[in-house]
Amino acid sequence: MSTGSALYAARVGLRRGGLEVRHTFTNSQDLWNYIFPSLIFLVVMFFMRGAAVPGTDFSLGSRTLPSVLGMSVAFGGLVTLMMSLALEREDGTLLRAKAIPNGMLGYLVGKLVLVAGMTVASMLIVLVPSLFMLDGIALTSVTAWLTLAWVLVLGLVATLPLGAIFGSLFTNPRNAGVIMMPVMGLVAISGVFYPIQSFPEWLQGVAQVFPIYWLALGMRSALLPDELAAVEIGESWRHLETVGVLSAWAVAGLVLAPWVLRRMARRESGSSVAERRERAMRRVA
Repeated sequence: MSTGSALYAARVGLRRGGLEVRHTFTNSQDLWNYIFPSLIFLVVMFFMRGAAVPGTDFSLGSRTLPSVLGMSVAFGGLVTLMMSLALEREDGTLLRAKAIPNGMLGYLVGKLVLVAGMTVASMLIVLVPSLFMLDGIALTSVTAWLTLAWVLVLGLVATLPLGAIFGSLFTNPRNAGVIMMPVMGLVAISGVFYPIQSFPEWLQGVAQVFPIYWLALGMRSALLPDELAAVEIGESWRHLETVGVLSAWAVAGLVLAPWVLRRMARRESGSSVAERRERAMRRVA
């Protein structure tokens, strides 16, 4: 693959991804997928705002907001991309991309742009109303916005390759749902809805191995007052550790994802797609 052809494929993927992001805002099903989960989170945080973070008088609902945003980034990178790849592998979209020179590169770039755009849109749907509904959100300085930006970008780079890897492992998108159980388990122990210090130390250690905890912590460091760091592990926002863990996951994903995707693409054929379609039709029937 020449550098020029790879760059052209990447540009095509960027344009395709941008078009698909715009298309999602004109599709009623996609709009529902944006709005419904966001409404659930907003309702949960509204009813949590009367409770206080243990040891403080700060609203638990306000503390939950940035954690939910971090969770949304993780879900976008891990689950949304995984399901999209699994579905389009079954319907033959990946096989068509494989048949075009550098088509897999353009397809993957477009899909990354689409999922990143959807993730940012979902975050804004939750964040903007919350700024008016919840008290104590400290997104009022350049530093806070910069922190929000680097946590978002690094979080996407850490999770999108993992989503691509998981999506490549399943030929049946219905089987991809098995990933949801461990992901939800990680959300439960990562301090998204309640401070992680309430869990046993060994469980805290498990949560800190994975990106969800660090994404939630990074978002809290951007949106919450500095004094709230006192209720975190080590009484600090731990920015260096956040960068380190998310970067480690990003490097691992970026190294493994191309290899896994190439192996998956080599196995794609017209007969395998036809077989999966036949199985899907039998399930519908």
